[in-house]
Amino acid sequence: MPGPPPKPPGQRRRRNANPGETLLPAAGREGKPPPWPLPGKKLAGEAAIWAELWKTPQSVAWERLGWTRVVARYARGLVAAEKPYALPPLLAEIRQLEDRLGLTPMAMRRLMWKVDDRDEVAQRGPERKPAAKRRLKVVDTDAVAGA
Repeated sequence: MPGPPPKPPGQRRRRNANPGETLLPAAGREGKPPPWPLPGKKLAGEAAIWAELWKTPQSVAWERLGWTRVVARYARGLVAAEKPYALPPLLAEIRQLEDRLGLTPMAMRRLMWKVDDRDEVAQRGPERKPAAKRRLKVVDTDAVAGA
């Protein structure tokens, strides 16, 4: 097990020891996906997965890091893994690539990536807490006293 998650930046003793989280835009990456980096043509289903992956918030970080080939291998492997009777080693490899690419919540935490949803929260406005009257329940005191 990797241990406990890192403390928030304000609670750390050495604030320069950990650079902090990378904020990713909630809207994801804009524009067309990058060109297919693997040799040959895309196989059936890869084009749709490739386009879908490059719209995610994580794709902004992949582009900065130059991970296009890794994402392409993931897309190719995912097409094969989603077929009936996919071999367990292939499924394990896909799961590991999902973790390395930050496609699961735990993987995003390990990579210290966070989706910046401040704009969405601002658009929704403050959350309304239920009024005290709506939380209280009327109780029949005669029924309770007679029990």
